[in-house]
Amino acid sequence: MPENRPNPTNSKVGRLIESYGLNGLGEELEQRWTADEDAESLRTLADVFNHELLTAAATDAGLDLLDGEIKTFYEALANNDATGAERTRARGRLERAGIDVDGLQRDFVSHQAVHTYLTSYRGASKERKRSDPTERVQRLRGRLAAVAESALDSVQNRDDFVIGSPDVLVDVQVLCADCGSQYGFDELVERGGCDCK
Repeated sequence: MPENRPNPTNSKVGRLIESYGLNGLGEELEQRWTADEDAESLRTLADVFNHELLTAAATDAGLDLLDGEIKTFYEALANNDATGAERTRARGRLERAGIDVDGLQRDFVSHQAVHTYLTSYRGASKERKRSDPTERVQRLRGRLAAVAESALDSVQNRDDFVIGSPDVLVDVQVLCADCGSQYGFDELVERGGCDCK
């Protein structure tokens, strides 16, 4: 560990890695967050970390849980949408095995805690790639088309609205106020600008 970087155990994530014996998890989180392709979000990594805490607590208590059970128990304990019955069932099974469920839930980390650990204590940084502007606009067009299609689907259920088989098309036009030329967004980017150049 470089001398100028603080001790990782001064962070909640670092302390938990040490106290739960999760050796190597810090490196794994860093690699998954900084990966060139298919990098994972901080929220996903917080869930990964919390699953590992639950797995370690269950293993220490001698409770042999399958991956699916870990996921179910975690969702029951961490998800506000879980039903009371799901929460009660998960708590009961874990408490019968001798696990301090309240303490375990306090140990669950947020995505902010993972971010602090990775950046301040591991010195990780995430290079933001500048994506092609055409690619960004294309993604937004896709989202807008999906929202419009969803809105049409909900309106079609009304008696006063009739449409055959709609296809939603999203076109982005750019108008230059200086030279008066108008282009499709992709065309403008491809040609490197408008007639003002």
